[in-house]
Amino acid sequence: MTVVEDELRTLAPQVLGTLIRRHGQFDACEDAVQEALLAAALQWPEEGVPTNPRGWLITVAVRRLTDQWRSEDARRRREVTVAMMAPTEEEVPDRDDALTLLFLCCHPALSPASQLALTLRAVGGLTTAEIASAFLVPEATMAQRISRAKQKIKAAGAQFVMPPDAERPARLQVVLQVLYLIFNEGYTTSSGTALHRGDLTAEAIRLTREVHRLLPDDGEVAGLLALMLLTEARRPARALPDGTLVPLAEQDRSRWIRPMLEEGVELITKTLPQGPPGPYQLQAAIAAVHDEASRADETDWPQILALYRLLGQVAPNPIVTLNQAVATAMVQGPEAGLQLLAALDGDTRMAKHHRLAAVRAHLLEMAGRRDEAREWYALAARRTTSLPEQRYLQARAASLSSSR
Repeated sequence: MTVVEDELRTLAPQVLGTLIRRHGQFDACEDAVQEALLAAALQWPEEGVPTNPRGWLITVAVRRLTDQWRSEDARRRREVTVAMMAPTEEEVPDRDDALTLLFLCCHPALSPASQLALTLRAVGGLTTAEIASAFLVPEATMAQRISRAKQKIKAAGAQFVMPPDAERPARLQVVLQVLYLIFNEGYTTSSGTALHRGDLTAEAIRLTREVHRLLPDDGEVAGLLALMLLTEARRPARALPDGTLVPLAEQDRSRWIRPMLEEGVELITKTLPQGPPGPYQLQAAIAAVHDEASRADETDWPQILALYRLLGQVAPNPIVTLNQAVATAMVQGPEAGLQLLAALDGDTRMAKHHRLAAVRAHLLEMAGRRDEAREWYALAARRTTSLPEQRYLQARAASLSSSR
């Protein structure tokens, strides 16, 4: 990602939030911001990034809005000038417009799926194709879903303000899901040549910090922030200089980001005893156990297995079962893990997922069943759309062939 693209991704939710706060009309503002971003992407590489890039984008987006209103004859009596719309020191809000935008996208008028999709688009800056990949639906279907969501926001008359206290818990759950998805897309990019997209993980962490600042006593908010920090701390060791993926057990732990790791451990250690743990807290606790081991062979797998079993009771889903199978294999042996994996073969969400094939290959390799493991590694490589993961899985399959 270029410097200009990185800058635009960071500024997009700020500019959109500013326009919606002033004018409402989510759909019109989002279209105008997209046009401004396109103009910047074409002009800035040649002409240079302006002194005030946020102000530049706001000015161009407002011009697009003005042109739209004039062409539709919707605001003949309202003259909008660029001077009125330029950002001033007095106008910069204390609150984070991106955070307010985050809650707006999680409006109760929308279905949960639409809330997630719209927030990933408007706040996370993901493309429609990336969101479609995350939801396992065609890109055209996702484009229609996002368009309908913007129209529903408009029809509901939603205001650009933080939700009242009575609505906040339900909206917060969707907000946390969205932040989790944004982080995951950044940490392990679902498709393309890059393994990691630091712009997305950094934005997810930043926004989660803001939610934590707003709700410092919420255990799940703290748990999600801790989970992100503990996971992101491993990023420098996840790949070799040539981009080759390095699995957790083989990472050089001296390269982990120690301050981030320590912050995550401190946060979850403080939060976990305060009440019944939620799914994000439990995932953070699992990450902390991994990160506190100085070497892979010192990992407390019995504790990790116990945490996964509890997580499976609190928030059962196929990914939890998948990870529990790995922990089971590490404690009780690979055949026990494979037996647990068999339950996922009938799950339509996972049966053809590359992660199920990859985990089965790993456990088969642990069990010494090399021919079967090679076949499953090859199948997993064919199913993934991430090139770094594909290369890693192909290399594992090849290593089993050469060792015969």
